[in-house]
Amino acid sequence: MDFGDSPGSQTDDMLMEASRAGRRDWRICRGACEQLFHAEVAAVKILNLDFERIAHDTFRIAGSKVLYTDPFRIQRADRADIILLSHDHFDHLSREDITKVCSGETHIVASRLCKDGLSGIKAKQISYVDPGDRVQIDGVGVEAVHAYNINKFSAPGKPFHPQETPGLGFVFTMDGTRVYYAGDTDFIPAMKTIECDVALLPVSGTYVMTAEEAAEAAQAIKTRIAIPMHYGAIVGTEADAKKFKSLVKNRHVEIV
Repeated sequence: MDFGDSPGSQTDDMLMEASRAGRRDWRICRGACEQLFHAEVAAVKILNLDFERIAHDTFRIAGSKVLYTDPFRIQRADRADIILLSHDHFDHLSREDITKVCSGETHIVASRLCKDGLSGIKAKQISYVDPGDRVQIDGVGVEAVHAYNINKFSAPGKPFHPQETPGLGFVFTMDGTRVYYAGDTDFIPAMKTIECDVALLPVSGTYVMTAEEAAEAAQAIKTRIAIPMHYGAIVGTEADAKKFKSLVKNRHVEIV
């Protein structure tokens, strides 16, 4: 959709039009302006959900609810219904970014590693979960799954994301579409048991799977569509995403 002008000028025009029409319910106008902002970034429709990759591992996924994964480098305010937090590293648990999308109507589902970091955050509810735990949120089912390293180390014998600590991935179902958000992980055995429609997989290497390892994971996971993530911010580039796409067979790959 071509709006012609910048988002800022379009928003000003909408506010002026609301004033001329005598509308004083600014909540309605604000909602329309938020829709304009999101139209500008052109989220990709995949099956029946809209996917917008904001940065790194951060996705805005919208259907009947608005869900964010690990908010990081958020550029505009939004209203999330659900936030998923995989672990407590700064690029996944960013209070500054969480507060841009979290409100008193937001349900946060988080690893127990995030408990201290979320102290004082105002949300409708915060559920701390372990692998295997399930949460139902207004028709959206969320399951926590394992996420850890097997061959990425900060020092000999010290993985960046140890299996012993409860870092998470998530599998959630919204409007009948099942999405796997892998979190920061290597290609681990548990992936072979995951069934989903869309798999969001890290591809940068260093702290997570390489493009080659992620391609192997995409083949092992029972999924229809794979989307690369974890590049373009802390580590990795779009070249990693493109390499991943070139290596994956018998799965549709969408770079968003």
